Amino acid sequence: MRTAAKLVCLCVLAVIGMSAWAQDSDEAGSRSKILALEHAWNQAEAFKDLKALDAIFDNLLVYVDSDGTLMNKSEFLAHVKSAHLQQVVTQSMSVELFGETAIVTGIYQASDFQNGRPIVRRGRFVDAWVFKRSAWVCIAAEATPIH
Repeated sequence: MRTAAKLVCLCVLAVIGMSAWAQDSDEAGSRSKILALEHAWNQAEAFKDLKALDAIFDNLLVYVDSDGTLMNKSEFLAHVKSAHLQQVVTQSMSVELFGETAIVTGIYQASDFQNGRPIVRRGRFVDAWVFKRSAWVCIAAEATPIH
């Protein structure tokens, strides 16, 4: 009887362990996917790839630019289309998962032209992502300048 109880206990522990491993594996995959989307966003913005940005952002996107401007998805895409951005590089990114929601924080450096002159802006950002219809989409983003 004790042997059967030990066997059942070992089976339960194995299932719990496999479940925890699967969850860790799923979380690692989600983190990797979101980081890839963050990098794709940088490339799409620099190349003014509005189709790619449209796929990355939820239709109800809320975006707060580094100057405090509040934009929805269509306003942000119009802003990207008219900007003179050359490059965006992100660093120190961290992804925290909360079920089907993720918060990404990091630092960005953007190179662009303003009044015909090259400028470099640095800042911190916070992006909120949701797993929706089998894909991660950005629902909110905020950028704060670092002086």
